[in-house]
Amino acid sequence: MHIKLGRNDKCWCGSGRKYKQCHQAFDDKIARIASQGRPVPAREMIKTADQIAGIRQSAKINIAVLDYVAEHIHAGMCTEEIDRMVYEQTTQMGGMPAPLNYEGYPKSVCTSVNDQVCHGIPSADVILKEGDIVNVDASTILNGYFSDSSRMFCIGEVSPEKKRLVEVAKECVYEGLKAVRPWGWLGDMGQAVHDHAFANGYTVVREIGGHGVGLEFHEDPWVSYNSKRGEEMLMVPGMIFTIEPMVNMGRVEIYVDEANDWTVYTEDGKPSAQWEIMVLVTDDGAEILSY
Repeated sequence: MHIKLGRNDKCWCGSGRKYKQCHQAFDDKIARIASQGRPVPAREMIKTADQIAGIRQSAKINIAVLDYVAEHIHAGMCTEEIDRMVYEQTTQMGGMPAPLNYEGYPKSVCTSVNDQVCHGIPSADVILKEGDIVNVDASTILNGYFSDSSRMFCIGEVSPEKKRLVEVAKECVYEGLKAVRPWGWLGDMGQAVHDHAFANGYTVVREIGGHGVGLEFHEDPWVSYNSKRGEEMLMVPGMIFTIEPMVNMGRVEIYVDEANDWTVYTEDGKPSAQWEIMVLVTDDGAEILSY
């Protein structure tokens, strides 16, 4: 519950300016759209300048960690080694891995290989081999601010089919990014992602999507990539969310490993690929904060 501000009160964003000179017109525009029955972001989803600055610092660590993984990942290593690298690099830079102990998750990173869609748990028993594709999903906490992104890695020479899947999954992310505009709709982005995947013969996982991020690991809104233009939540400057479609080579159906209750697999056993970026909606488009 927010106290209604007077025109001459200091703005809620922390700028120190009067509300009428800062966010009053912005808030009025959101209220007008909400009055039409459209979903709009709560104020908690709109980050202030100070919060964005803190999130950017967290993202710098997240990017550096994934850069380090990119330099060292290779055939013959176990995914437990990736987990160790992520923990050591993150903590050396002053951060903490956000996945560690999150809702009982036992590791510092997710490593999803081939037909693992997401939430693959690093293990000494999982050895990367020539021809594998693997998603490394890293998330960082720094001074209470969260960042999140993931990358795909091809281990040695992979098949043309896997290589194309990895490439198209990345293209999907950036097709979605082109559709992120202030006062547009999350569905604009979602349909752009969906259309590019399907045009290339792939499917996009329905049950798992992106999310808001910054002050918590996972925040509202939930972000679908099977949505329609002009639908879903209004995008406004200051919102931060992930674009991270899970693109399947085969059918869309998935299942969760009953043994660990975390790892998600494709139902048909065909490979899946995912890239994740964290984006800030700006006054004139979008800024990638982490990749």
